[in-house]
Amino acid sequence: MNESLSQRIKRLRKATGMSQAQLADACGWKSQSRVGNYEAGTREPTLADIASIAAALGVDQSELLLSSPPPETPSTQPRSTADLVKQMLAKSGKNIPEEARKRLLAAAEEPATTNVIAAEFQRPGLVGDEVWIAHYDVRAAMGGGEMAHDFPEMLKDVRVSPSHLRELGVEFDEHYHLKLVTGWGQSMEPTIKHRDPLIVNVHIREFVGDGIYLFVWDDLLYIKRLQVADEEHFEMISDNPRHKDRLIRRDMTYIQARVLLVWNAHLV
Repeated sequence: MNESLSQRIKRLRKATGMSQAQLADACGWKSQSRVGNYEAGTREPTLADIASIAAALGVDQSELLLSSPPPETPSTQPRSTADLVKQMLAKSGKNIPEEARKRLLAAAEEPATTNVIAAEFQRPGLVGDEVWIAHYDVRAAMGGGEMAHDFPEMLKDVRVSPSHLRELGVEFDEHYHLKLVTGWGQSMEPTIKHRDPLIVNVHIREFVGDGIYLFVWDDLLYIKRLQVADEEHFEMISDNPRHKDRLIRRDMTYIQARVLLVWNAHLV
């Protein structure tokens, strides 16, 4: 029997060890009940919501959208030559000498000589503690501002090691709070160059100290340094001295994330 969309959401969430509240938080939703409704089948998620869920769970959207039988318990049927030999020996190999048994098993476990490379074509397997983080097609302007996207499209996800990020000094609570966006413009050079990918923490939605933030001001999306100027204003600071800093009202500044790391490569 095929799984429903609600069943797939619930199964994949549980497989990550996330609660409904954690998934809702990772998707940027205020209410846990939204996830609960999706899993109960009382409400259908939009395609944008499915994209958010897939990104938060670190899976491809196809795993949510495509109907497939639920995962079965491990099969007892042999799946390799070595398994077949072991089964044969268990059933009818009582009279075979131990040395001969070892040679049979060794021969069965040797890889066959072939020029065909076995590969997993769905997506690369994880190595160590590596996880997937979503790459959103959000061009956050480091200059005059970009129009904010209500439902940003996801580009190719990126595989990272949370432990390695922490070794680099990147601070975050959960890996599903991390997303990748693109800087656009020259006003933050040399810290951030035009088209540099940036790892941001979407769990940070308010000012938590001096730093570089992804925020909306005057209906445009920016990446700039923010400092408190006074009770009513932030100072919006550009690292490029050719761009002027300016005061912006704190009550008209909507922080979307804090920039944690510039993911750039410089030719040498």
